[in-house]
Amino acid sequence: MGNVGESEKYLLNRHKEHHFTAGEIVRDIIIGVSDGLTVPFALAAGLSGANASSSIILTAGIAEVAAGAISMGLGGYLAAKSEADHYVRELRREQEEIDTIPDTEAAEVAEILADYGVEPHEYWPVVNSLRKNPKAWLDFMMKFELGLEKPDPRRALQSALTIAISYVLGGLVPLLPYMFIPVAQKAVVASVIVTIFALLIFGFAKGYFTGNKPVWSALQTALIGAIASAAAFGLAKAVQW
Repeated sequence: MGNVGESEKYLLNRHKEHHFTAGEIVRDIIIGVSDGLTVPFALAAGLSGANASSSIILTAGIAEVAAGAISMGLGGYLAAKSEADHYVRELRREQEEIDTIPDTEAAEVAEILADYGVEPHEYWPVVNSLRKNPKAWLDFMMKFELGLEKPDPRRALQSALTIAISYVLGGLVPLLPYMFIPVAQKAVVASVIVTIFALLIFGFAKGYFTGNKPVWSALQTALIGAIASAAAFGLAKAVQW
């Protein structure tokens, strides 16, 4: 807790924060499951509209889920890796500026604090204190000047695996009926019912964890999935004509 007095420590220990802090993981799960539910669902509906057999739809669907999981996972990895690389570049640049133009950087600290309504006689002691602690000064500039938080070094791999696994789990849902129902025209009806139900549950959970209206989120998510599958089914029928 740094150089905090005993009374402050007592107050901090009494008060426990209950904020939701797994935002990045939830975001990855949302990305993976939403695409996993929607894309294979639309593919299966489109192939059903083209009168393909359940075995062909299942084979194509599993191939799409595998390819989609790899692609989405790789995208998550590269995005997180790029974010980490950007942080390192900015960290080095900021460190160089602190070393070469410390007075300018100190003035930037003063400006940041002034933007928060802190008066000059209040923020100059803070500025001088930071100048005596280069590590804290650098951390302050990264957070408050650039708005950058140090990324978890495991974030890239974690993101890739979370998105890929979520995609697979979501993608298998619309394909399940085709595993047990050999007639595609019957399987697609079951797939629609199962997937819409899954989309409603997923949308509700997404709204709950992201702070949005769960019911509205559920309906919105299900509607998007239904539109995608209906478009694919209709397009397949139109091509056949």
